[in-house]
Amino acid sequence: MHLLGGIGHSDAIDGLGDRPKPVASVPNRRCGSFVNIVQLFGVSPGSRCEGLVGVIYNASSNRQRYRRRDDRGRSRATTMESDYGVPRDLSGLQKQRALYQPELPPCLQGTTVRAEFGDTTIAADPADDHAIRQAFPHTSGQPLAHFLRATANVPDAQMIEENPAIRVGIVFCGRQSPGGHNVIWGLYNAIKSHNPKSTLFGFVGGTEGIFARRTLEITDDILSTYKNQGQIHFAVCCVACVTTCGYDLLGRTKDQIRTSEQVNAAMSACQELNLTGLVIVGGVTSHTDAAQLAETFVESKCQTKVVGVPVTLNGDLKNQFVEQDVGFDTICKVNSQLISNVCTDALSAEKYYYFIRLMGRKASHVALECTLQSHPNMVILGEEVAVSKRTIFDITKQICDAVQARAEKDKYHGVVLIPEGLVESIPELYALLQEIHGLHRHGVSVENIPLQLSPWASALFEFLPLFMRKQLLLHPESDDSAQLSQIETERLLAHLVETEMNRRLKEGTYTGKKFNAICHFFGYQARGSLPSKFDCDYAHALGHVCYHILAAGLNGYMASITNLKNPVNKWRCGAAPMTAMMTVKRLYGPGATAIGKPAIHPATVDLDGKAYEYLIFNLVPRLVRLRASSFLMDDIYRNPGPMQFEGPGADAKSISLCVEDQDYMGRIKLLQGYLDKVKSMVKPGCSQDVLKAALSAMASVTDVLALMSSSSMNGQTPL
Repeated sequence: MHLLGGIGHSDAIDGLGDRPKPVASVPNRRCGSFVNIVQLFGVSPGSRCEGLVGVIYNASSNRQRYRRRDDRGRSRATTMESDYGVPRDLSGLQKQRALYQPELPPCLQGTTVRAEFGDTTIAADPADDHAIRQAFPHTSGQPLAHFLRATANVPDAQMIEENPAIRVGIVFCGRQSPGGHNVIWGLYNAIKSHNPKSTLFGFVGGTEGIFARRTLEITDDILSTYKNQGQIHFAVCCVACVTTCGYDLLGRTKDQIRTSEQVNAAMSACQELNLTGLVIVGGVTSHTDAAQLAETFVESKCQTKVVGVPVTLNGDLKNQFVEQDVGFDTICKVNSQLISNVCTDALSAEKYYYFIRLMGRKASHVALECTLQSHPNMVILGEEVAVSKRTIFDITKQICDAVQARAEKDKYHGVVLIPEGLVESIPELYALLQEIHGLHRHGVSVENIPLQLSPWASALFEFLPLFMRKQLLLHPESDDSAQLSQIETERLLAHLVETEMNRRLKEGTYTGKKFNAICHFFGYQARGSLPSKFDCDYAHALGHVCYHILAAGLNGYMASITNLKNPVNKWRCGAAPMTAMMTVKRLYGPGATAIGKPAIHPATVDLDGKAYEYLIFNLVPRLVRLRASSFLMDDIYRNPGPMQFEGPGADAKSISLCVEDQDYMGRIKLLQGYLDKVKSMVKPGCSQDVLKAALSAMASVTDVLALMSSSSMNGQTPL
C-alpha cells in the first residue's frame, strides 16, 4: 500500500521543524532518468516542508494534483509531472494475477445487506468484563453480527435495502503484510456496487496521513495494477523524503493513535472530510487504538464509524472471532520454501548448521507453521522456553547435545528455526532488556547505560558478544518492546554453540568435525511477496464485510470471517465488537488484581492447542527437548515448493488453520438454534416429563459452565 509511501520524518508534516531536508531522487519511469523531488514540488533544499493534504490522480493528463497548505494554513493545489499514481509496469505473472477475480462467499454477493444480530457479547474472561465496560461504556457489550445471503430463512434478520452514498477512509498501520491491497479493492467494489456515488479515500502515509489529512481518492485506474499484488516499491512520502513500503498503494506507519492529541487530530480529519466510516487495517496494537477511537467518537458525537480489519504477518491477532490474519498464509508459504531450500543445501553440503530466525514479533506462530510445512531438524518455540524458564545456557546445551548426537551418526549439518521473539522469552535476557529500557525511559544515554546496570545485569551484559550488546542497547519500540528485528538471536546462539563445541572438542568429550554455522533472518523476503490465493480471497472478502458493517451502522467492530479452512462458499461472515477481544493483564495467582488498561493482546502459541499437538504427536515428540526424534536425527525435510496461484497446491491453506477445530461464529449460531428449540418446546402447558427433562439438562449444563467460568477466573491472563 504505498502509492505515496509512509512518513519517514515527523518534521515532514505541516512544516514542523526547521532543519534542512535531505534532497531525494526518484526514477522517472518514462525515460529512466532521475528527477529531483525538490524540483518536482518546487521546494528548495532547506526550506520548510509543507504538509500534503490530498492527492488526486488525473488520468487524462497523467498528472497528480497535490493539495498543500500555504503559510496561512489554507489549502491550495499543486501539480507534479510524475508517473506516481498511474498504472505500474507489471511482469507477465503480475498481469495474470491482476486479472484474477477473488471468490466471494454467498452472503456478500449482490446488492442487499442482510444482518442478524445475536446476543450481547462479553469478555472471554468474565473477570475482565467489569474493567472493559468501565473503560468502554459506549462500545462494550454490543451484539455479534452475522451477515446472511438474501434468501436465508431467518425471520429476525434485518434487511438493509437503502444504499445512500457514503464516504469512507481507509488507513494502513503496523508492519507490511501481503494481501492488504485486496482489502482496498474489496471495500471499493462493495461501496461502488451498492452506490456508484460513494467515495473511498486512502490516507497516504499511514496514521500520520490522517493527522495531516493527506488523502488519495481510490479509482479503478489506480487499483488496476494493485489488485492481487504485494510487492515493495519506492514512493514519495512527503516533499523531500523517499521511503520503501510493503503496503505500496498508500504507505503505512507503525505509529499509534493513542494520545489525546492524536485522537483529536484523527477525529477532526474524519469530521472535516465528512467520513461515514474509517477502516483501520493492522494488527493487535492498531485495533486496540481503533477500539479507543470508536469509543471517543461516540462520546464526542462524531458520526464516523470505526471498523477494523485483521492484517498482520505475525499471526498473533487471533481469537474466537479471528481464525487467521491476512498475510500469515503468504508469509509462511514463502518462508517455508526458503527454509526447505536451505534444508536441501544442508543435506547436500553436509557441513553446515543453519540458524534461521523468522519474523513474527513475540509470538511463535510463524515458526510453528513453517516447521509443520518444512520439517527442519529443530525449532525453539518462545512459548515453550517461557513456560519451562529455560536460560540461554540451557538452550545452548540443548543444541550442542543435538549436534553431538548427530555427529555420532556422521551428520554434521542441520537446520534450526528460531522465532524473532525468542530473546524476550529467555528469562535473563528479558530481565536485562527491561532494565535497559528503564534506563532509556529515564533519559540515560546509550553510552552510559552499561555503567548504570545492576551487578547481575552488568555481568550478563559483559558476557554477551559485542554485536549483541550493541543490539540490546537499541531504543525500544513505541510499545516498549525490543526492536526484535534488529536483535540477531540466531547469531548469538550460533556463537555460543560454536564456543561450547570447541570447548568439548578441546577437552575430548566431542570427537567429531569442527562445528560450522551459517545464519539467516527471513522476514523482509516474504512480506513483499505476491499474496497467496487464500490471502487474495480472504482480504477481498474482508473488504466487502467492512462495507456491510458500515451499512448496518455498526461502530467499534472488526470484520470477521470464520470456517476459513473450508471452501469460500462455506465461509461465515460477520462482525464482532473489538471490546469482546480484549483482556486485562494481571499478576500471577488467584484473585490477582488487574493492572493496566483493557487491550487486545497478542495471542501466543497455545501449547494445549491442536496445531502444537499436531507437531508433538503427529510429527515429532517435542522438538525442544533433548530427546532424539525423527526430525532431529533423521533428515525428513519437506519442500512445499513455490507458492502456487493456479492448479494443484493453489488452494492449500496453512496447516495450523486446518487442524484447528474452529468456526466460532457458526457454533454460536448453532447454539442459538438449540436454545430457540428449547424455548419452543418447553412452554407453559408442556408435560411434566418434558419440563423435568429440560430442568435436569439445563441444571447440569449451568453447573458445568459455572465450573469452567470459575477455572477461567482463577487462571487470569498473567504478565
